Amino acid sequence: MANANAAATAKGRATRERIVQAAAELIAEKGVAGMSLDDVRARTGASRSQLYHYFEDRDDLVHAVIDATTDAVLGRQDELLNHLDSWAGIDRWFDFMVQHQIAEQARGGCPIGSLAGQLAESDPEARAAIAAGFDRWEAHIREGLTRMKARAKLRKDADPAALATATMASIQGGLLLTQVRRDPQQLRIALNAARNNLRVAAA
Repeated sequence: MANANAAATAKGRATRERIVQAAAELIAEKGVAGMSLDDVRARTGASRSQLYHYFEDRDDLVHAVIDATTDAVLGRQDELLNHLDSWAGIDRWFDFMVQHQIAEQARGGCPIGSLAGQLAESDPEARAAIAAGFDRWEAHIREGLTRMKARAKLRKDADPAALATATMASIQGGLLLTQVRRDPQQLRIALNAARNNLRVAAA
């Protein structure tokens, strides 16, 4: 960060958040490669000195967008992610994700996954930040399954970590196919397969 104390005040935090939000919108519209600091300045009205007050450079801003994107994706699911320790809770979460894709008309895919496709091979720090975002998401699944196992809802030989990774893979694959085929049913099919995989591990 260009200045660790730059966003210490409420006004500073609001300015920084406005810059990050504008960068996120531009990345969604143009892709990471198409987002420039001049575009961000034009959209926010921020000066060049303000940008460099909050961010070391363009890469630093992109990394902030990754963190903000992860927060937004998990924030939408927050209440549901805290209740993945029952079959009913898992079903509610799966239903929510499908309904969200219906509401979005199957556009956008996974915002975190979209960033991964653009940055994972060109920016090691960005790849690590994206991986950390997926880790945060997957941790909710793993922790819920671990609680289910502790209550004997899963077999003793069930591996919550492996099951969580398999579930995340189904989500990401389903979201990608939903996006390119413009069909939320693709995510539903993937989530049904994920649920079947989880049920195999049921006690």
